[in-house]
Amino acid sequence: MNHPTTWNRPSLIDSPMVRYGLWAAAGLYVVWSLGTLEVDWPRVAKGLPRAADMIARMFPPDFSRWELLVRGVVESIEMAIAATLIGMILAIPLGLCAARNLAPTPVYLAARSIVVLTRTFHEVVIAIFFVKIVGFGPLAGLLTLIVASVSFVSKMIAEDIENMSMGQVEAVRATGASFPKLLIYAIQPQILPRYLGVSIYRLDANLRHSTVVGIVGAGGIGMTLSATFKRYDYDFSLAILLTIIALVFLGEIFSTWVRGRLR
Repeated sequence: MNHPTTWNRPSLIDSPMVRYGLWAAAGLYVVWSLGTLEVDWPRVAKGLPRAADMIARMFPPDFSRWELLVRGVVESIEMAIAATLIGMILAIPLGLCAARNLAPTPVYLAARSIVVLTRTFHEVVIAIFFVKIVGFGPLAGLLTLIVASVSFVSKMIAEDIENMSMGQVEAVRATGASFPKLLIYAIQPQILPRYLGVSIYRLDANLRHSTVVGIVGAGGIGMTLSATFKRYDYDFSLAILLTIIALVFLGEIFSTWVRGRLR
């Protein structure tokens, strides 16, 4: 009896007919989807020269109004840091309540509903909502990023608690420890590294999102960028875009360094 000498990864779908049929159906769906987009190709053709003119007018980038640029960048950084810190604090009780193996069922369902609801909408949609409530400016952006941070970090906390080893929890509970001591001695050591890593990642994300929410009037450098496009001030727009790229790049380096130190 001959045995195979090489290992072949098993297929997800054993039947070749079903497998190729699914590929064909996926291809037909892509073709059908593209056909329903109703792209106005003449309008696209007319837009290409305008795009080329806009790109040509972006060069060279104009950094002469650096005070306005620095003010917008500092505002974005302040929004991102403040939102991350406040979100880290508010996410702890919500994450604890959203853990199935820790909270009673009614509390769990209520907390999970809050997490799901806050994660349903994109940051831009939430920013529009807060702009309507508190007006244009960094406060709307700060509130937007706080909501996004709380929903993201609390979800990670809840999942980490649900996946942690319950042996340590039961051992501490068997000593008659109170719930606060249970959190400090059994739960906190298991989730703290992950919690800090997720929070640092959220800071990096908030730096990027702070430039996006500004486009709808929620403060930061994005608000300045939106104003330059409305004024056809494309050379200053390119300066802002380059600054945003540098800001996100530095944030990524910082995030990677901190996560490396936490391992």
